[in-house]
Amino acid sequence: MGDKVVKFEPITHVIFDMDGLLLDTEKVYESIIKKIASKYGKEYTLEVRSELTGRTQVDSAKIAVEKMKLPITIDEYLEQYHPLCREFLQTPDLMPGAEKLVRHLAKHNIPIAIATSGNEWLSKIKTQNHVNLFSEFHHTVYGSSDPEVVNGKPAPDIYLICASRFPDNPSPDKVLVFEDAPNGVEGAYSAGMQVVMIPAPEVEEELKRHATLVLTTMEDFVPETFGLPPYDE
Repeated sequence: MGDKVVKFEPITHVIFDMDGLLLDTEKVYESIIKKIASKYGKEYTLEVRSELTGRTQVDSAKIAVEKMKLPITIDEYLEQYHPLCREFLQTPDLMPGAEKLVRHLAKHNIPIAIATSGNEWLSKIKTQNHVNLFSEFHHTVYGSSDPEVVNGKPAPDIYLICASRFPDNPSPDKVLVFEDAPNGVEGAYSAGMQVVMIPAPEVEEELKRHATLVLTTMEDFVPETFGLPPYDE
């Protein structure tokens, strides 16, 4: 990254990813996919994981089946995947710093929304213990079940659609995105938005190249960096 100087532009709207960013779900997804893979004597590697993380369910299933050479169809994979998700994703914790930032932005009337590659029914299950917090968001776009989202992450579609659903339809350069997955970062970057990346520790440097800012945790975020109101304390 060397001498690269990044200039942060002031923003007016914020879009958040959900899995691995607001909710601590990635380890659960990993164990679910490992469980399916092991039935066929296959290994869920870091390489496959980095390819499918952040994508829609169908795209993820396609990559999982193809890359791990599973002897099943995409539909058969999803028939195993969905019940495991229902069972194990009932009570995920919030990621560090997530609640503080969301409450802060809502308090200061900064328009916020969610752009998740997941679908609506599973997202409702995952957020059932945090309904009060998730009600702070103006809207949510579900990449796996929204008919307008033709191409999932890493395409920019979901971010542009999410921004357009704010009442004042902000310009992409006025939107800040929070993401953990490289596929999500690529999509936000392609949409012309600034993006704060909070990656898993094992994500390679090369996959962080389009992030405007890379943080270890949301607790490290300084709102005024992007022209947002500072925290009260």
